[in-house]
Amino acid sequence: MTHLPPPVTLPGVPASADDPIRLLAVRDTPLSLDEVYTAVGDDAAGGTALFVGTVRDHDGGRAVTSLAYSAHPGAEAELRRVAEKVAADFPVRALAAVHRIGPLIVGEVAVVAAVSCPHRAEAFAACARLVEDLKHEVPIWKQQIFVDGEEEWVGAC
Repeated sequence: MTHLPPPVTLPGVPASADDPIRLLAVRDTPLSLDEVYTAVGDDAAGGTALFVGTVRDHDGGRAVTSLAYSAHPGAEAELRRVAEKVAADFPVRALAAVHRIGPLIVGEVAVVAAVSCPHRAEAFAACARLVEDLKHEVPIWKQQIFVDGEEEWVGAC
């Protein structure tokens, strides 16, 4: 039996059975696809979209050996804001997103997001929007380490 870390409840934001946002977290431990998929299970959903982002071996034509993610202390609150906007703009039954921080190697899972909606097209669109907004609005930064030893920060202001 695999032990999964408990979902994060944000300070000042009580969890509610009516809340479609089921799981949001920024973690320094490996992520579980099953945990995220299970979190968005809903009998009224006809479609569930799941996105898994992994560390790739290249970027911009350069070979990548590893990377490290860092997050602002307010990243989970921003993730909540992004999730609430997606839930307001789409007929979301359930939503979950977890992002990894710390050092990762090629092939490791960096982010898992899932959305369930009444229909597949809505689920695809809502999940795509969740991932794009997470990437552009949540203060999580990536440091890439290239084969030649050079480093580059991505997403840092």
